[in-house]
Amino acid sequence: MDVLDLARWQFGITTVYHFILVPLTIGLSTLVAIMQTAWVRTGKEKYLRLTKFYGKLLLINFALGIATGIVQEFQFGMNWSEYSRFVGDVFGAPLAIEALAAFFLESVFLGLWIFGWDRLPKKVHLMTVWAFAIGSFLSAYFIIAANSWMQHPVGAVYNPETGRAEMTDIWAVLTNNTTLVAFPHVIATAFLVAGTFVAGIAVYWMVRLARQNKEHQDLPMYRTAARFGAVVMLLSGLGVIVTGDLQAKLMFEQQPIKMAAAEGLIETPEGCAPFSILTVGDLSGSNPESVNHILEVPCLLSYMATGSWDGEVKGLADLQEIYAERYGETDLNGNEIEYRPNLMVTYWSFRLMIGLAAFSAALCVAIFWFTRKGRVTDQPWMKKLAIIALPMPFAAASFGWIFTEMGRQPFVVAPNPTGYDSVMLMTMFGVSEATTVWHVALSLTAFTLVYGVLAVFWYRLMHRYAVEGAPEAHYDEPTDDDDSADKPMSFAY
Repeated sequence: MDVLDLARWQFGITTVYHFILVPLTIGLSTLVAIMQTAWVRTGKEKYLRLTKFYGKLLLINFALGIATGIVQEFQFGMNWSEYSRFVGDVFGAPLAIEALAAFFLESVFLGLWIFGWDRLPKKVHLMTVWAFAIGSFLSAYFIIAANSWMQHPVGAVYNPETGRAEMTDIWAVLTNNTTLVAFPHVIATAFLVAGTFVAGIAVYWMVRLARQNKEHQDLPMYRTAARFGAVVMLLSGLGVIVTGDLQAKLMFEQQPIKMAAAEGLIETPEGCAPFSILTVGDLSGSNPESVNHILEVPCLLSYMATGSWDGEVKGLADLQEIYAERYGETDLNGNEIEYRPNLMVTYWSFRLMIGLAAFSAALCVAIFWFTRKGRVTDQPWMKKLAIIALPMPFAAASFGWIFTEMGRQPFVVAPNPTGYDSVMLMTMFGVSEATTVWHVALSLTAFTLVYGVLAVFWYRLMHRYAVEGAPEAHYDEPTDDDDSADKPMSFAY
């Protein structure tokens, strides 16, 4: 393996690990804020206990997300310094805004929320968790804006004298149509992850307590949390479907080769293009005759790509010729450029992204049915379903990002033929010229080991506090006569 391969592996490993944590932070911050709002409005203790319970899990996840996210910034300037040199003026702007505005907003108000339980008035304290949630949304938006520019560059020009892309319109970068479609899809996914997380843990506890004692005092609390998570899953699932459909059609316009790769479509079909459920054969494209679509839905790919059941979707063989004619047939060493992404990865990651969400749908339906009319359930299979479903949207979200990034290859900044085709960069030209195989191999090994250790800590902490259940909670709102102002602030969790 050369430097490019190792650098891609390192960035892929660290990014996927980091993104496992991100959707839960985005979605759960809002759900915890809603729980605390319910407590402030109703005064019911169960909402306070749920806020403290899921709030602790949120803090663990957020802390690990920060630790793993820091590495991403360093990689841009080390393994991918040529990429940073080329796009730094554009790509760095939304990332800088994210760090200076959104992330500091998150951090400041999260600190006030953690330490302000017995120091701030109830409604003021509630505002801090909502500010934290808003900061999470803003942080996601600016990062997605940066990534969307890589998928569909706008608002920039290529300066041949400096060999760099230079920003001409930051508003165009921040309102990129790719961003405006990708952001709601990511947010809907985050709520699906968080809703499944809340519901899965609540169902686990509801079944566990119901099997011990059908009259247990905590059963209504966990039933409330389970149904709340189910409502979030239902609404966010619909959001994922609608925004995913919009994103697929926009992706087909901007990166048609990615859509063909998602289907493993080698040859352009006569008539409409089907969507396969299962395909076997050589997905590398070197032997198209070996590819066999065993199960397929007629014309579905045409609709997903074009909005028409008989729309044309070009195959990879034709698109390879089009891309080669437009962007060049060979690289600097005279080797033929392969514009087709890794089909095995894109094909299966696309299907896993969609298919794994079915577990959340199954859990959602089961919760609504078995907790209707004030009921609770003690069915052991329900607890097993909750445990199985809980990690599935995490995996689905990760496979979605794998598809998004791998489907863009061999470009790290994809070409945009509508006036921005010169502002593009192939992945092989983005890697640093100063790093060696040993440099990247050592850092790859170190990061993988460190991330492995962090994964163990993350799981053990999340598992430990999840199986402890919702803590007993008591709240005394501070008053002007309270002498606690002289006491040091304490960690409320």
